Amino acid sequence: MSTDERTDPDGRGAPLGRRLVLGMLGLGGAGLVAAPYLQRGFETVTRKDPTGLTGLLPNGGGFRYYSVASSVPERGPENYRLTVGGLVRHSTTYTLDDLRRLPQTRVVRDVQCVTGWRVPGTPFEGVRLSVLLDAAGVRPEATAIRFDCFDGTYTESLALPQARRDDVLVALRMQDQPLAHGHGGPVRLYVAPMYFYKSAKWLSGITLTEKVEPGYWEHLGYDVDAWVGRSNGRDDAPTV
Repeated sequence: MSTDERTDPDGRGAPLGRRLVLGMLGLGGAGLVAAPYLQRGFETVTRKDPTGLTGLLPNGGGFRYYSVASSVPERGPENYRLTVGGLVRHSTTYTLDDLRRLPQTRVVRDVQCVTGWRVPGTPFEGVRLSVLLDAAGVRPEATAIRFDCFDGTYTESLALPQARRDDVLVALRMQDQPLAHGHGGPVRLYVAPMYFYKSAKWLSGITLTEKVEPGYWEHLGYDVDAWVGRSNGRDDAPTV
């Protein structure tokens, strides 16, 4: 999907044949022995796998790679564009270089998937979403944002107060490296206090709307408000 998670709304995932599961797990065991050599190959395969089956394989970085689209084109400085529009006073289009020239913020938090896996202490860097909103001039009737992705399939949304948090980024870097294509690069949304499906990969459009428009997985049963940490205090952790 356009996040780093793929599962059905009840969290069980798509049903798999027993022979296929055993085969995948056997391959996963071989990966444990041969890592990190096979890991590079697995990451390449999972970027192109819409089934989610390769999520069964071990991953040295702790992340799993999925997409809801059969394939996603790669974009770079020469052809990447991010548009900010909808209920704003000044519609704007940013190139990758434009975004890099803006003030950058670094946020270090645990990445938490709704399906249970977690990658602790993951640094993201990018432009605070609030900076782009202020530059566009949000009109009074706007209360929410829809996010579109250049995979042509995935969408997400936030209420405007959520989007203005200091720990919500238009991210250009992750783990002190430019965002790789498999992680949603060159630009993705990063919503630190929410489950990772809210952090839409391959971000291409930010549209101010009158109300929250449920995204791809919300239409399949996921929560629109995906806060992590109401019970453990992580939501109030400071940015770095």
